[in-house]
Amino acid sequence: MSVTLFDNPLWDRAQPRLSVLIPFKGDDPCPLLAALGREAVAVEIIILDDGTGDPALSAAVQAVVADLPLPTRLVTLAANEGRAKGRNRLVSHARAGHFLFLDSDMAPDSAGFLSTWLGLIAQDDPAVAFGGFSLEQVEPRRDQALHRAMAAHSDCLSASERSLSPEKHVFTSNLLVRRDVFAAEGFDEGFAGWGWEDVEWGMRVARRWPIRHIDNTATHLGLDPASVIAAKYEQSAANFARVVAAHPEVVSAYPSYRAARLLRRVPLRGLWRPLIKAFALNDLAPLPSRAFAMRLYRAALYAEAV
Repeated sequence: MSVTLFDNPLWDRAQPRLSVLIPFKGDDPCPLLAALGREAVAVEIIILDDGTGDPALSAAVQAVVADLPLPTRLVTLAANEGRAKGRNRLVSHARAGHFLFLDSDMAPDSAGFLSTWLGLIAQDDPAVAFGGFSLEQVEPRRDQALHRAMAAHSDCLSASERSLSPEKHVFTSNLLVRRDVFAAEGFDEGFAGWGWEDVEWGMRVARRWPIRHIDNTATHLGLDPASVIAAKYEQSAANFARVVAAHPEVVSAYPSYRAARLLRRVPLRGLWRPLIKAFALNDLAPLPSRAFAMRLYRAALYAEAV
């Protein structure tokens, strides 16, 4: 695969304590890069253009990288290679002892976001830590109302809540990993499309190392319209099956698994499943009912995998 590297003037002489790893495909990572650049700390940034194929966006990102006051490398791929493989590739360029995976549509919620991570490294040298994410900086939009409601209910949890199931709440949106841990357990490149590759990684890692949860959140700016959520769930069914096959003892405790097992017994799924989807996509329906319908639709999709 064709790979192009672009380093800013600070890259060669850097001695980072933390490597910040950011993949993107289509989303504009420039606001995130600018926010990170406001902290004068010992970190490097490695950003992966995973086959975006947008010359204007690529040029804009390169211009930001060139002027960023932190050592930064831009890795540009001619073709998309996927979420798991792309993140493994990012690690191959990292030089620090810890990696911080960030999604390109995130925004740090505090001015000392990177400093907090560096402080945790200096004090505890954690194997794995997740900082959490929020919706603090997202302006409400009607077309994103369903995603906002679902994320607020199940994803935007405090560290104490996440710690009750530490391996379940591991997402590459704001994830710290020590180098030796990732050398032993990288992302499974057998996953394709959207979903579950980070949670599956957390299941493997939790067998050998503790997973720490802290409150050092970043806002998820990239909320999706309901139709995009449904499409992602449709993509994720095969990935869910892969997780079930690898970790049945863990997944069997998840509500999504139990719901899928229950719905598997219900006949004529091909007839009623589209009706549930249609209700979830209906902007005129009550939001709590739509959220329930979307979760039910996901479980109906996953019923084929269990």
